[in-house]
Amino acid sequence: MQITDHLLSGDGVSFTDSPNKGGPIVPQYLVIHYTAGRDAESSVRHFLDPGAAASAHLVIGRDGRLWQLMPFNRKAWHAGKSAWLGLEGMNRHSIGIELDNAGRLTQVGTRYQAWFGAFYPESEVVRARHKNETADAWWHAYTEAQLSATLAVARLLVRHYGLKDVLGHDDIAPGRKADPGPAFRMASFRSNLFGRGDDGRDRLVVNAPLLNIRGGPGAEHPLVAAPLKAGTSVDLIEMAPLWAHVALADGSGLEGWVRNSFVVPAP
Repeated sequence: MQITDHLLSGDGVSFTDSPNKGGPIVPQYLVIHYTAGRDAESSVRHFLDPGAAASAHLVIGRDGRLWQLMPFNRKAWHAGKSAWLGLEGMNRHSIGIELDNAGRLTQVGTRYQAWFGAFYPESEVVRARHKNETADAWWHAYTEAQLSATLAVARLLVRHYGLKDVLGHDDIAPGRKADPGPAFRMASFRSNLFGRGDDGRDRLVVNAPLLNIRGGPGAEHPLVAAPLKAGTSVDLIEMAPLWAHVALADGSGLEGWVRNSFVVPAP
């Protein structure tokens, strides 16, 4: 595969221009979604419908086929109300990929049912706990062909656009969205995509005059040190819905939790 004039070409790739798009963007991130739909073709038709008010740059089928719905430098309507590291409205800052996947399922006897009525055998189901939830649930599994195609195109996009990271819709809209869900192993995917170990850390800086650093992800936890001053460098350990687990970058070994809306990527 290759990218020419912001369009993807190669075996298994097709292009149909969706009317559901905005103006030019300079993408910084890649955002992964699941379609929560019946199949890839119906999801593509939905994103081509002017009345849908939704779209994505790519849809990837369970057999690894890819549909591009607009150039990568145009704004797709995939993220909705969203934010990440000081950026608001991630449609303006990201490329959106939708994976054909039914999403969350309900157990009915020995089978598992999607919201739209289709049933799936246990061999296509993963039981796991979403990182933003407190109980296990059933999720539609992704296929090897689909994941391989996703990784291949993601590597190409990262190289071509210098993308900073890959995120889930549940990262940028926590509580409102659950995709791509725990069946998509984001930590492993990110490690393979960027060629770094799972302990690779992003450097952030404080962008508030003073920022409390606490012993846990919540205001009820005690402070572990004096408030951090604006411009203080920290390394990201874990990103939670409202809080970030960070370590001071000065070599002191101090770790704690800060509100993630007050840290941004280092220049």
